[in-house]
Amino acid sequence: MTSEPTNRFQIRATEAEATGYPTEGGFVVCEGAIARKAIVPSARTSNLPRERERLLAEGVLQEFDGHYRFMRDYEFDSPSAASAMVQGRTSNGWKDWKHSDGRTMSEVRRVSRPVGVTMLDDAKRQQIMDRAREMIDEGEMFTEAKLRQQYATFADRFGPDVLSDLEGEELLNRMHDHSDQDSLVYWLEFKSDEDFDTKRFGSIAGGSAMKFRIFRRSETGHWQAGDKKNKPVDISVEEGIAIATLHRDQLLAGAALLSELPDDATDDDYAELQDQLDELAPDVGRLAWGHKYFSLLFPEKLDDYHSPEWQRFHLMKLLQLPPEGDGRYVCAGRFVSAAAEVGLPMNHFTAALNEVQGRLHYYWRVGTSEGDTHTSHWPMMRDRECVAVGWNELGDLSWVEAKRESKNKLKALLAEKYPSTPQSEGRAAAELSNFIAKINEGDVIWAANGATVLGIGRVSGPYRHEPEFEFCHQRSVEWLSLEEWATPIHEGLQSSVREIKKYPENIVETERRIQHPPPVVDLPEPVVRGLTGIRLDDTQGRIQSVLDRKSQVIVYGPPGTGKTYWSVETTRELAAIANFGKRHNRLSDEQQTQITGENESSGLVRMCCFHPSYGYEDFLEGYRPTTTGGNVSFELRSGIFKKLCHDAASNADRHYFLIVDEINRGDIPRIFGELLTTLEKDKRGKPITLPVSQESFVVPKNVYLIGTMNTADRSITLLDSALRRRFGFVELMPDGKVLRDTKVSGIPLRAWFESLNARIREHVGRDARNLQIGHSYLMQSGSPIKEIASLRRALRDDIIPLLEEYCYEDYATLARILGTDLVDTVNLTIRQSLLDAGQEEALVQALLAPCPEIMTTTEAISSDESESEAESDDEVAEEDNDLQDNDSEDELS
Repeated sequence: MTSEPTNRFQIRATEAEATGYPTEGGFVVCEGAIARKAIVPSARTSNLPRERERLLAEGVLQEFDGHYRFMRDYEFDSPSAASAMVQGRTSNGWKDWKHSDGRTMSEVRRVSRPVGVTMLDDAKRQQIMDRAREMIDEGEMFTEAKLRQQYATFADRFGPDVLSDLEGEELLNRMHDHSDQDSLVYWLEFKSDEDFDTKRFGSIAGGSAMKFRIFRRSETGHWQAGDKKNKPVDISVEEGIAIATLHRDQLLAGAALLSELPDDATDDDYAELQDQLDELAPDVGRLAWGHKYFSLLFPEKLDDYHSPEWQRFHLMKLLQLPPEGDGRYVCAGRFVSAAAEVGLPMNHFTAALNEVQGRLHYYWRVGTSEGDTHTSHWPMMRDRECVAVGWNELGDLSWVEAKRESKNKLKALLAEKYPSTPQSEGRAAAELSNFIAKINEGDVIWAANGATVLGIGRVSGPYRHEPEFEFCHQRSVEWLSLEEWATPIHEGLQSSVREIKKYPENIVETERRIQHPPPVVDLPEPVVRGLTGIRLDDTQGRIQSVLDRKSQVIVYGPPGTGKTYWSVETTRELAAIANFGKRHNRLSDEQQTQITGENESSGLVRMCCFHPSYGYEDFLEGYRPTTTGGNVSFELRSGIFKKLCHDAASNADRHYFLIVDEINRGDIPRIFGELLTTLEKDKRGKPITLPVSQESFVVPKNVYLIGTMNTADRSITLLDSALRRRFGFVELMPDGKVLRDTKVSGIPLRAWFESLNARIREHVGRDARNLQIGHSYLMQSGSPIKEIASLRRALRDDIIPLLEEYCYEDYATLARILGTDLVDTVNLTIRQSLLDAGQEEALVQALLAPCPEIMTTTEAISSDESESEAESDDEVAEEDNDLQDNDSEDELS
């Protein structure tokens, strides 16, 4: 959080007097400050003399009357660096800069905890200790002896003494070559065997290899690094060596600082460590992989949460206000203290804490009232167990993604339906995009009216469109508290959807109310309706073309490629076009009912499913038993196709469609019988005599037949040749392009999906092409899945069972496809615990382990860039919202 310039601090010391204030990026010393001219002997070997010479050369400092004066405001990297420059000695600026009320900067910015305050309450302490014992008993944690062995193994391979002896290409490859399983980056991110199991020490998985700032591109073998905009560009080997050398030297400098950190270090000591690492090791210390490196060498001094976001999340879940700022080291003292309170090694403590407190989630505010009318939609949200927003003229927004292209499309739609200023349209697009694509299942939501929170809920489902409600864009929630309360600090009052992150006080109060809830209020059962949507693409055009040419088509391919989906959607679309001259979504309710019908025997579009016991009598005609007056008799009944043909003949101006799902599962020659002759387009309308009823029968020209066929069950080459001549075929294969550059919890979805299918083709057998996994398993409402919860369900319920069937108890092959983290080849089973809620981080690691190379692909890099652009847009929108909030709060005052 950025401090206001009015929140100023002073230093009053011998020959030094200065005023300054903290910023998001460091600390500003104000113009007119007086700095001590002499540098104490102990600081003369530090960076201080060189920095002072530079500031003198740049005119920031000028000599006056035996001291130096600051001629303009100047921002240093840290409070300690600013304090050192003013006092001419090494300094812990967190203690030396003081507020006008006498408090140190450490106390003001919550770096230093009040004396006597523990990290854990009794209940949380007991929870953590109990869970740690369970995890040790169940083998989910290393023993302390095994922990020490793993730390020693890492230090023996990559400790400061080892790295200091490496130079040139050997250093570059040993540190940064992902394809080398003996490299530092591979060990930090992927190494998982008896020697060293990196996932046990905090994950840095996800994102692209750009997180290391240098990598060897998998497609070209060239070394790449970030340019000024952090976009990857080719560099020479010599440039790569220079970067690796810089990283190595900073790792050594950071390790030296941690060696000097006392075992009983205070919060202020850790704040000073943060400043020192920012100064001496900025290129590695500020990155997750650098923090992991240091934590593996000094596990008793650092936590193994390598993300400031994770660190602060867990502190707030412990009902502790975190220190301000986003450094990776300033929180460490708190975790060291908490681990000591339960008597556990740091690694055991954080593993148990993850189990007790769950995965990382975010906090959001959703308004409950309409802006213009102030109509409250809270009763609907409360009773239906959902949160919702308006903008109902926009229609179904299932297509929205957290990407710039998607936001631009949404902004254009807002400009058309709700014209306003570009700024207002941009804010609305950002809020809707957040609601649909950025809020994840498991996130915590306020339903709020102004500064009053009406309910706290946990998001339990994806976006859905409910057009019968004014607030039609909805997300399902599980209400955790329905107690009304006022937020400690106003946040997001002028927004319909806003992430709560500016003031930790609000999150801590939210957690306090979740962890200590009021009595549960009984709620009515929610009413949840399904989603519908039609979007045309080339697949629909191919189906239409075959039907126009041959009047019947079979859509075939591996499971999960969308065969049934595209058959149904395309058929409804073509029925609308052929019968009403409109697209399906432009039809009236009555016209749509004419297409779908009110039962299986009506409607212009009908559907059946073949199976082994399905017969001629079901499809065309046959005798069926019936009971009359207690007597059993048989009557002749028409099947679904005969009824459809009769209706089509009676309504020649209408076009009728029959979808036959799983057409290859039936005995096709027996089911179709003599129909095969009359199905051909040029034989339509010619009568044949049915052998059972002896009636004359024709297949009208206004009848179209669409079949679907799963090639995992049967290849089209095995179909009856007469059938193959009469049907056209449209193949749907797994298509990674529809997943675009989507990333789920750091997994580049397209690259992972294509790598999985490549392993299936390599290991399953000769018919492996037809046994691949379809992309629809990774789709939801026509768009790629966006959340790890959805990916976990797809794996557990669809993908893994399918692969188990393909491999038929060959767990060695299954392990080569899914990886040994997911497949237990000793006990011949799937490690189902990885698919449980709360194991998302371990699941991500397991999914990436068989294919580490995908993190250096174009898809992974472009996904990072797109997300970065989207986050930049969000920050701009948030700044606009902050300005509005400030104006609103001034009015409230």
